[in-house]
Amino acid sequence: MTTSTTPLPTQRSELIKRLSEPRIYDLVIIGGGATGLGVALDAAARGFSVALVESHDFAKGTSSRATKLVHGGVRYLAQGNIALVREALHERTTLMNNAPHLAQPLAFVMPSYHCWESPFYGIGLKMYDALAGKAGLGATEFLGVERTLKCLPTVRPQGLKGGVKYWDGQFDDARLALALARTAASRGAVLVNYCAARALVHEQGRVSGVVCEDTETGHRLTLRARCVVNATGVWVDALRQQDGEATHRPVKPIVAPSQGVHVVVDREFLASDHALMVPKTADGRVLFAVPWLGKVILGTTDSPCHDLEREPEAFPEELAFILRESARYLNRAPTPEDIRSIWVGLRPLVKPQDDDGNDTKSLSREHTVLSSRSGLITVTGGKWTTYRAMAEDVLQKCFTAGLLEARPGGVTTHLPLVGAPEGAVRHRMCDAQGWHSYGSETDFVRGCAGASNDLGGGVTEAMVRFAAQHEYARTVEDVLARRCRMLFLDARKAARVARGVAKVLQQETGRDPQLPAFLELTEQYLRLPV
Repeated sequence: MTTSTTPLPTQRSELIKRLSEPRIYDLVIIGGGATGLGVALDAAARGFSVALVESHDFAKGTSSRATKLVHGGVRYLAQGNIALVREALHERTTLMNNAPHLAQPLAFVMPSYHCWESPFYGIGLKMYDALAGKAGLGATEFLGVERTLKCLPTVRPQGLKGGVKYWDGQFDDARLALALARTAASRGAVLVNYCAARALVHEQGRVSGVVCEDTETGHRLTLRARCVVNATGVWVDALRQQDGEATHRPVKPIVAPSQGVHVVVDREFLASDHALMVPKTADGRVLFAVPWLGKVILGTTDSPCHDLEREPEAFPEELAFILRESARYLNRAPTPEDIRSIWVGLRPLVKPQDDDGNDTKSLSREHTVLSSRSGLITVTGGKWTTYRAMAEDVLQKCFTAGLLEARPGGVTTHLPLVGAPEGAVRHRMCDAQGWHSYGSETDFVRGCAGASNDLGGGVTEAMVRFAAQHEYARTVEDVLARRCRMLFLDARKAARVARGVAKVLQQETGRDPQLPAFLELTEQYLRLPV
């Protein structure tokens, strides 16, 4: 079953009106990425009153720019972080069960070019299977040269000794974030994008609310809350600093941002439904080539980043690394001319208090939940796969801090997300997007006006209207970057489709859909760093 058979409307005027009503929420959450949305869903599912505000669009930052993998973390196993891997492996399966139209198993192959590689990595991956237990997706297999080439037809055959095949998962991160938001709304939560938290409200030294601004109108409103959760990812330290200043207590930063670059090319460079995984490149990093929504994602890098822009850009050495290492493993190496899109995600890595943040590969991928003396709850770090477990930890911190009365957890373990189909899913995440991407809501979307009007690249007028009426979309970027993933898959195509999308969106919202800003953004996604 799905959580809602009839899609809830997301009319902005009504959402702002609900936020403006005088009341005291149990939780007000700042930040509409994976973590904040996960907390909103868990809290609403336990019966708490919840409001969530996001300064931009849901998943605009880090949460739409992942490597699209639902995984336990093979490299974390190599680091000896058994607890993190075990938790992530079990959360991986929970996620796939709750949103099978957005998260599915994916086979990975590690090609071996030295005789020691297959047994060395294969033994580690057998441990990976053992940690997964009943939550495993498939058994690790040792492959000969012929089977390796069958799984990865475009891998470099010269010197190939064989390979190892194992299973993890992949997902559509932005649409999963949207499903979390809509499922939380179906449980009574009020979620509003383009509503920025401008200030924390303190009373007698305690956080008691948030001053927000509707960035479309400039209207300000105050949300009162028993508990305020700071889930702003790489930006959590800004709110923590504000909280510290209000209570005259110094605050040390806890986040050392890292950026990961991803390059998208056509499927012909991999020509497989299997992903390629290189556990250790020439400089010790991991390289993936992942089939996703009709294209192939190459990445990712892991570089310290000190400029927290919403649209970070790739460093020249990052692009050079991805293309150089791809050339070592693919029979036909992608060139800069083959790139369809380049995008960069920021990671909120938690640093030790004596760390200067320069070596992000050594920092913790685990999440951290803190409670300040004023009662501000801050959560950061972690990864998409464990968003649900992170949400449970946040609520537990709210309970132990005495901000909320404790209620039983585990309510989201078997909670299907909006759009989850009742039967088997027949499409694969490596297939191009289409009507099937809406899961159980496909027929409803097809019933929207303009279903037969293709605006380009498979994006129909009906899809845009559905995005505006039921998926919180306000701008062309919202539609073509996160409701449909065209910007991330083919920026040139997205630019061609944008004008038609803007026309429909303006009809739906009555507001400027920000077409020029989106066209400028498509140029950035095609710009080669120099």
